[in-house]
Amino acid sequence: MNFLIFLFVITLFTIVSVNLQAEGFILHPFVKGLIILAGSIFLTIFVYLKLKKMTSSQILFCFLGLFLGIFTGILLSLPLLILSSNLNFVAFSFITAFGYAGAIFGFKKAETIKIADILWIIKKEAIWEEPKILDTNVLIDGRIADLIELGFVKGTILIPRFVLREIQYIADSPDPLRRAKGRRALDILQRIKRAEKIRFEIVEKDIPEIKEVDTKLIELSRILKGTLITNDQNLIKIAQLRGVPVLNLNELAQAMRPPVLPGEVLRLFIVKEGKEPDQGVAYLDDGTMVVVEEGRASIGRTIDVVIHSVLQTGTGRMIFGKPKTDDPFSEKE
Repeated sequence: MNFLIFLFVITLFTIVSVNLQAEGFILHPFVKGLIILAGSIFLTIFVYLKLKKMTSSQILFCFLGLFLGIFTGILLSLPLLILSSNLNFVAFSFITAFGYAGAIFGFKKAETIKIADILWIIKKEAIWEEPKILDTNVLIDGRIADLIELGFVKGTILIPRFVLREIQYIADSPDPLRRAKGRRALDILQRIKRAEKIRFEIVEKDIPEIKEVDTKLIELSRILKGTLITNDQNLIKIAQLRGVPVLNLNELAQAMRPPVLPGEVLRLFIVKEGKEPDQGVAYLDDGTMVVVEEGRASIGRTIDVVIHSVLQTGTGRMIFGKPKTDDPFSEKE
């Protein structure tokens, strides 16, 4: 059934093309009306049954092949139309065959030539606005979905097929922890796909000569002229050396933390003892560790802490303070 509908659509395009291009091949207005009516009905069925099951690459290449085939058929059949008007049917059959062959060729070629393969000759603004390529660890982290849903990350989000395979491999791991991370990443992917403020696309392009996923990501980002989003510090350094733009969610999180200044008083719950004698440890809402000198005696209590120094490290920041001496509001939790 799908084959017949597909063939009918090609025939419809062919009739119209020949009618427009070839002198003498003129249809009666009533016949034209029937063709347009039938074409509308069958084209609707075709779109519902065929395009619904096709990828964007297959649709694009199929129609490119269809029109190129019809155009080639028209050019090659012009001598027949010039020689004799009696050869119209032969020319029509010739054009139909080329149109059908072009559509099938385009459909098959879409399996090997993906849209991503031709992006390097097309300005990225023409197809994908501000493409951003996501690394596996960003999907496992999950914060990227919140940023997208809130509108802080816009444009097109690209997930390479090899990254998706890596996530599926992690989700099928016998290790419960790794399996949970993989399934979380798949859930995050679903959230991103449903987001309304971005365009989501799975990139089929692979780079078979490169085995490592990290190197593939850098090369793909360079080809697509996109921005790589990752939390991997080593990958970030290599990407920057290659001139690939990188966004680091950890750096963004650090930049968004509220500032804490020496002399400021924070009300904190002392969770546990510190490494040094008489130290207590508390945490801010964003997870920042606060080391409280002379705070061991206050473990399990909420007290006022006077900040005296802030230490910035490669992984974040540590805050040091002491209990406020006159704290009449200390309370047992």
